Amino acid sequence: MPAYIGGHCFFNSLAKIPSLYLQQTRKNMIRKTVSLFALFILTSATLFAQAAKIGAWYNYFGNQGFGKGWNFHNEIQYRNHNLGGDLDQLLIRTGIGYNLTPNNNNILLGYGYILNQPYIADTDEKTEFSEHRIFQQFTTKQALGRVNMQHRYRVEERFFQDKYATRFRYHLSLTIPLNKKVMDKGAVYLSAYNELFINAQKEHFDRNRLYGAVGYNIRKDLRFEVGFMQQVARARTTNQLQVAIFNNIPFRKVS
Repeated sequence: MPAYIGGHCFFNSLAKIPSLYLQQTRKNMIRKTVSLFALFILTSATLFAQAAKIGAWYNYFGNQGFGKGWNFHNEIQYRNHNLGGDLDQLLIRTGIGYNLTPNNNNILLGYGYILNQPYIADTDEKTEFSEHRIFQQFTTKQALGRVNMQHRYRVEERFFQDKYATRFRYHLSLTIPLNKKVMDKGAVYLSAYNELFINAQKEHFDRNRLYGAVGYNIRKDLRFEVGFMQQVARARTTNQLQVAIFNNIPFRKVS
């Protein structure tokens, strides 16, 4: 009987080997995938930097829930012509939103202030102008297995010193956790988005942005990512390194 028990334990141990092997193989594949994706982003940024000047965007996105279904959106984006110090745009945006269904289907009304410092064509001199922007948007989320999708539809009313313009935007983003099944604390993830900008006026195409990144969840509602974006506009194509923090920590309830 002891021999049988010993043999039974031995065969049980043997049976666990394939499972342990698969778990270790999966972990190695995740590490390799993250490394390859990060290498791809850095290599792409290097190649584009050799062909054209590369800029950098340092972004903070806040979305704080309060009350029942309400949220306060706040963000600041420091956009540079180079990797830092040569300002292209300073964008400050805020708004109040409401979830039409629990934790989803959000409508939001917001305001943005944008300080622009573009270069004058074919010169090393810059000009400066401001924009005030009112916007309305609808955001909806869905999950397909590990793939988290988000669709954002935005309308902007843009006020400049000497003109007014209306613009429509469609933003499709994906996040895929690699070492966890969901976007929870400690999750390493891949992120990507594409955003199309359409003017209501003549020359309807305004620009398109394509982005890929690697990120990490510090906690379920706080994460950061590093990525690379290419922006194709009517006048030119630009390439940006992006570093972003996403803070979704809700406001504490007042007792």
